[in-house]
Amino acid sequence: MNFESGLKTIVVATDLVGKSQAALEYARKIAAAYGSRIVLAHGLDPLDYASATAFPGRVLKTLPDQARAVLDEMAAELLREGIPTHSVIRQGAVVQMLVDVIRQYQAGLIVIGTEGRQGAGPVVVGAVAEQLVRLAPCPVLAVAADYNAGEFRPAPGGPIMLAMERNEATTAAAATACSLAETFHRTLLVIHARSAAEAAAFLNPGATTLGQFGIHDNGKFPIRCIVKDGKPEDALTEAIDQYHPSVLVVGVKRTSGTPGPHGTAFSLLARSRVPVLCVPPGELVQVGTDESILEAAAIGSAAKV
Repeated sequence: MNFESGLKTIVVATDLVGKSQAALEYARKIAAAYGSRIVLAHGLDPLDYASATAFPGRVLKTLPDQARAVLDEMAAELLREGIPTHSVIRQGAVVQMLVDVIRQYQAGLIVIGTEGRQGAGPVVVGAVAEQLVRLAPCPVLAVAADYNAGEFRPAPGGPIMLAMERNEATTAAAATACSLAETFHRTLLVIHARSAAEAAAFLNPGATTLGQFGIHDNGKFPIRCIVKDGKPEDALTEAIDQYHPSVLVVGVKRTSGTPGPHGTAFSLLARSRVPVLCVPPGELVQVGTDESILEAAAIGSAAKV
C-alpha cells in the first residue's frame, strides 16, 4: 500500500488538554490535500485514575461525557471545513487502543502530539509515541506541541526533508516524501549523513542512490541532495536548523544497529521540533490484518527504532 492510496483515513490521537492541537492542525492540512477523513481517537487509561483519592468516583463517571463533548466540538469544526470526521473514546492501554483503531478504520496514517521543546528528551517524549512508532502498521507523524512557536516556526512553504538511510524502510519513506513534495508543491531535500570513511574517500553517496529508491527528477517538484558529515541524528538536526523543513520523513528500522537503547528515528523524535513522519517498511504498511499487527508487536517488544 503506498502513502496516497492508504490515506483514505487519518487517525489523530487526542489528549483534550491542548498538547495535540498542533498534531490536529497538521492532520487537517494533510486530510484536506489528500481528501482523507479524520478519526479522532481518545483513550481513557484506567492506570491514569488508579488513585481513588485523586479522582472521586463521581468525577470518573463524568470523564467520558466530558471527553465526548470536547471531541464533538473538534469534529464539528472539521466538518465545517468539509473534512469527514468521526470520533472514538475507549478505555484501556492507550497504545493498544490506538493500534486497534488503526486496524478497525484501516488508517494509512496516525498523527500524535509530543511535549515539544520544554519536554525534550526520551523520557518526556514518552512511551506512547515510541511504542506507536515501533508497533503501528502505518506511518506515524509526531508533531511537537510548540512546532509553530518562536524560533521553531517553520518557514512558509518549507521543504519536505527526507533522511536518506539505507534500511528496509528507505523505499517506502522515499515514496512518502515524494508524494508530500508533489502534493504540497514543495522542494524535496534529501539529506545523507556521510560516514568518516565516505568523507575520507571524497564520496558523494547521496547523488548516486536516489534512483535506487525511486527518486527521479521528473519535473513534478524540485529535488536537492545534501550531504553532511557526522552521525545521522546530528547531521539531520543541523540540516533542520539550516533549512527549516515543514516535515522530516524517516524510514523506521525494526531493529537497530546503533549503540544504546534507541536508534536514529527515536533520537529525532526526542530532539526535533519539526514534525517527524516515521514510515515503516512497505510490507508492514498493511492495516486490517491480524498478521501485520502481531508481526509488528512481536518485533517491537525487543527492537529499537
